[in-house]
Amino acid sequence: MGERKLFCDECRTNVVFTINQKKKEGSIKGEKYSYIGKEAHCVNCDSEIYVAEVNDFNLKALYDEYRKKNNIVSLEVILAIPKKYAIGKRPLSLLLGWGEQTFSRYCDGDMPTKQYSEILQKIYDDPTYYAEILKNNKENLKTTAPYNKSKRAVTQLLGRTQNIKTNIDMAIEYLLSQCEDITPLALQKALYYIQGFYYAFYKEFLFSEDCEAWLHGPVYRDIYFRYRNYQFDPIEGNDEFDDSVFTSSEKSIFDSVIKNICCYSGKVLEGFTHLENPWLLTRGELLPTIASERTIDKELIGTYFNSVKEKYNMINANDIKSYTQKMFEQI
Repeated sequence: MGERKLFCDECRTNVVFTINQKKKEGSIKGEKYSYIGKEAHCVNCDSEIYVAEVNDFNLKALYDEYRKKNNIVSLEVILAIPKKYAIGKRPLSLLLGWGEQTFSRYCDGDMPTKQYSEILQKIYDDPTYYAEILKNNKENLKTTAPYNKSKRAVTQLLGRTQNIKTNIDMAIEYLLSQCEDITPLALQKALYYIQGFYYAFYKEFLFSEDCEAWLHGPVYRDIYFRYRNYQFDPIEGNDEFDDSVFTSSEKSIFDSVIKNICCYSGKVLEGFTHLENPWLLTRGELLPTIASERTIDKELIGTYFNSVKEKYNMINANDIKSYTQKMFEQI
């Protein structure tokens, strides 16, 4: 076979060409990005020649730079997810509660939103996170075959280590074992108050996870996706929980939150948080109807709940009641 030739506008004939790397610049959404691309040139007159695969390479390099600068999951990671977890593109979209073709479009190069990007990156990085999604959302799948196949794959990846639980996992299990009708919204607020009041009394944060200032108050993102299918319904829990895993300090906060905070509905607790500095200061100038993914700084939470403890002269965890009663009067 001879050398490949393409038409050169200057030479007005098909010519041999060379391809070389070159630093290039392109614009996406009004912003300029520099990247290492390629150019094809005629070997006779050195004019640039259009080569389809070179153009495709440059587009991908430009968008890869955009993804990198804007912290968007890479195309390579997106394409690796179905193979890693032995699940098809369409079943994965259904599992995540997206449109049937959404994940396929991302595989074809469409750019995911930041929220979806974070989900996809975490799915790739954390098999435990994916295993929870698979377990909680399996009803989204039209047949059992994709679930069974993917379950085998993720179990093998985990190496049976999925029983390792974090503080927030154990706190959730305890809350669900003690509260008969706790909804996802109420659970989020209970966790937030556990974090705040534990710090106020013991000067350390119980959970390493950050929460975000969403429309309906503080939200732990991963926990939201774990239980979102319950929507406004109470989350099912296990009545049997060995609370000996907790220290006396932890249990005192848990029990007081259950008694004095979980007695209110999720919407009431949402109202509480909308009056509190951590949520208000994090959202800043945002209108009440504007969605937000801003992280609530743990220092804000600690400072606020320290001030609450001092203002209400709290001696022990049971004194949380005086604060919640006052908040209820204000909403």
